[in-house]
Amino acid sequence: MKKSFIIALLATATVLTSCFKDRDDSISDGLSDEAAFAVKDFIYRGLNFFYLYKADTPELANDAFASDDEKNTFLNTFESPESLFEFLKSSQDRFSLLTEDYVELINALSGVTENNGMEFGLVLYPDGSGNVFGYVRYVLPNTDAESKGLTRGVIFNTIDGQQITEDNFNALLEPSAYTIGLATYDGETITPTGESVELTKAPYTENPVFIANTLTVESQPIGYLMYNAFTRDFDAQLNTAFAQFQADGITELILDLRYNGGGSVSTATDLASMVTGQFEGQVFYNEQWNEDRQNEYASPGLFDGSLSTGEAINSLNLSRIYIITTGRSASASELVINGLDPYIDVIQVGDNTTGKFQASFLLFDAPAPDFAFSEANPSHTYAMLPLVFKTANVAGVTDFTDGLAPDVALKEDYSNLGILGDEREPLLEACLDEIFPGRATNKTPFQELEEIGESKQQSPLHQIMIAEQ
Repeated sequence: MKKSFIIALLATATVLTSCFKDRDDSISDGLSDEAAFAVKDFIYRGLNFFYLYKADTPELANDAFASDDEKNTFLNTFESPESLFEFLKSSQDRFSLLTEDYVELINALSGVTENNGMEFGLVLYPDGSGNVFGYVRYVLPNTDAESKGLTRGVIFNTIDGQQITEDNFNALLEPSAYTIGLATYDGETITPTGESVELTKAPYTENPVFIANTLTVESQPIGYLMYNAFTRDFDAQLNTAFAQFQADGITELILDLRYNGGGSVSTATDLASMVTGQFEGQVFYNEQWNEDRQNEYASPGLFDGSLSTGEAINSLNLSRIYIITTGRSASASELVINGLDPYIDVIQVGDNTTGKFQASFLLFDAPAPDFAFSEANPSHTYAMLPLVFKTANVAGVTDFTDGLAPDVALKEDYSNLGILGDEREPLLEACLDEIFPGRATNKTPFQELEEIGESKQQSPLHQIMIAEQ
C-alpha cells in the first residue's frame, strides 16, 4: 500500500515548522560520527527498499553482504553521506535527490521559496566564449522584481559587476541579494546598457496558475492557461480556472507548460481530468517499480472526478489540446502529455521536453516501510527523494529519455519573446496557426541559442515528480 507522505506533511505544516525549529536548535554545525553513520545507514536502507534502479547497483542487492557488520564496514568507507548516495545511484538516474535540510524541501512542496520575483533563463552567448546572459521569463506579482519594474524580455549579463559565465552562474545567483547589470540582445550581439537593478529575495508562495484567459480569435473562444508548477496547495485555483473556461464555452484549449518543471503526480492526474472528463475511471498512467516492490505497490493512476478535498473537478470533455513545451518542461508536465496522448489529439508546440518519466517519494530516516517524518531520527535533517517508479501511459510508452518531441518545432527567440498570453507571442501564435490554418502571421528566422540554466534550479524540487495518494 502506497504511503501518504506529502499529504500528511502539507496538512500539518504549521506543527511541522515548530518541530523543525526544535530539531535545528539541537543540531551542531557538523554531524557527529554517530549521526553521519545514521544518515549513511538511512540512505542504504531507503535505496535498498524503494529505489527504482536498485538492480543496477550490486551493493544494493538483498544478498550483497553476508552480515550487518560487513555492510557497516562498507558504509564506513565513504567520507560523507553524499559520496555514498552518489555511489549507489544508477548511471541512468539524473534526478534522485539527497538533501541535508528537509525544512527547505517541505517548504518548496507548498510552493514557498526564497524569491525576488524574477523568473529567468540563462543562455550561452552565440560567440562560443562561455559567457552567459539572462532573460526575464516572467515576474511574480507582489515581489521585489515587480516593484523594480522588471518585465518579460529584460536582458542581463552581469551579477554584482561580474560577467555571468557557464562556470560561475550558480554562485553568483545564490545570495539573498544581488544586482543585475542590464543589457540588450538584438539577435546577434549582447550590449550592456550601463543600467542596473538591485534585487532582494524574501519568502514567497507562488500561485502556479499564472495566466488563465479566454481569447476571442476569429469569433471563437479559445482558452489559454499558463501553468508553471504542479503544486497541490493550488489545485482549487486550477479547478476554478477550468470552471471559468466552462462558463466561457471555450472550443479549444492551449496549455502552456513551457517553464513547468513538474511537481505532484496527483495534480497532473487532476489536470488531465479537467481537460477531459469523458474517461473517468480509465487508466491515465501505470507504474513500474523495482522487482521487490512491484506486486505490493504498483497501482494504476486513473482519470478522476474530484480533487483530494472532495471538490468536483470542472471538466471540459475536450477531444483535442494544444500544449506548449520547451526543454524546461519536465516530469508531471510530461506525464500530462504522455498520459493524454492515447485518448485525445495532443498537439505539442515548441521544443523537446526534458525526458523525466520517474516519480519520487519523500523518505525520512525512520523505519521501513514508511520512512515517516513522525518517526524520523532527531539527530539530523537529511531526507531523500529517490526515484521509486516509472510512469507509462496506457499504451505502454515510457523511457523517453530524450524528451517528448513537438509536432510543431519552435524555440523561443530571446530577442523577441513577446508578451505572455498575447495572440502575437510566438509560441501562442504558433498554436493559433494550428487551430486556424491559413492565418497570415510573420515568422522571421532567428539564431537558436543554448539555454543552460534557470531560476527554478535554485529550488530543491527542480524537475522532481512527487508521488502521493
